[in-house]
Amino acid sequence: MVNSVAPRVESLATSGIQSIPKEYVRTKEEQTSITNIFEEEKKEEGPQVPTIDLKEIDSEDIKLREKCREELKKAAMDWGVMHLVNHGISDELLERVKKAGEVFFQQPVEEKEKYANDQETGKIAGYGSKLANNASGQLEWEDYFFHLVFPEEKRDMSIWPKTPSDYTEATSEYAKQLRILVTKILSILSIGLGLEEGRLEQEVGGMEELLLQMKINYYPKCPQPELALGVEAHTDVSALTFILHNMVPGLQLFYQGKWVTAKCVPNSIIMHIGDTIEILSNGKYKSILHRGLVNKDKVRISWAVFCEPPKEKIILKPVLEVVSEEEPALFPPRTFAQHIQHKLFRKTQEEFKN
Repeated sequence: MVNSVAPRVESLATSGIQSIPKEYVRTKEEQTSITNIFEEEKKEEGPQVPTIDLKEIDSEDIKLREKCREELKKAAMDWGVMHLVNHGISDELLERVKKAGEVFFQQPVEEKEKYANDQETGKIAGYGSKLANNASGQLEWEDYFFHLVFPEEKRDMSIWPKTPSDYTEATSEYAKQLRILVTKILSILSIGLGLEEGRLEQEVGGMEELLLQMKINYYPKCPQPELALGVEAHTDVSALTFILHNMVPGLQLFYQGKWVTAKCVPNSIIMHIGDTIEILSNGKYKSILHRGLVNKDKVRISWAVFCEPPKEKIILKPVLEVVSEEEPALFPPRTFAQHIQHKLFRKTQEEFKN
């Protein structure tokens, strides 16, 4: 039997190779849009990912509160991605979360292998690299660590890293505080659609069923960054995604027909609207296509938390209130699991066509 486990990208990166294996090389078509991420991040012209200041999100002053909420709603409708600042989670906690993840990844690969996942058997939590499971056999220039962080009673603590010792405490506290922010964001997005404020939260599973899954993405230095992608272009299937990173640029958004590089905004959390909210809002809120670039000089690490509805319990479809004769439903009813399958199937179909 052929072992389908990809070699760890970190092992490849540190092996002294000058050129990357062909599985990591993007198509000629894609390569034309892969540029130097450090140069891109410096650019001031053209559209920029919006920064939303949440300081007045619960202000007593109605005008200030409405202005803040309106800006968030507008960014969700126009871009579907934004930098959140003054989000209520302390800089100190964010630093602890990042430090813990960095220390985990600084360990030798052999240590991390103790936490290896087994995608073949459906065990996706743990340490891993992408398998060549699509028609083109393409791989991404990253390793990752993936696990459920909330609700607490659904966590499998046996796979949480033991090193560093602060990992569990910092990550648990971050998940708890992020979950409070999720409720706030969902209530503003609900009101923005003319719904009761608790509606979207209820539609995605509420406190008991909405899962927060953390994926720490580790992008080693790449000898040929102009040929590789850290993460290929995709939209998130989640309801919302929240991202921290180590201030090394890499995230690009496909906006108005062009790739736009996200700036590194200190102490911010990047938030994406995912497919789930796009479906519920009947396309009013956007799930934007995005990808990750790699570079020669610096390791990039990002911490993504995907807020996902339960796989089978809920049927995702546009909420009745946003559907009308003029604006019919753009999405057929599907469970979250069916939506994921639909995306994978469509992607494979496209690859067979190419």
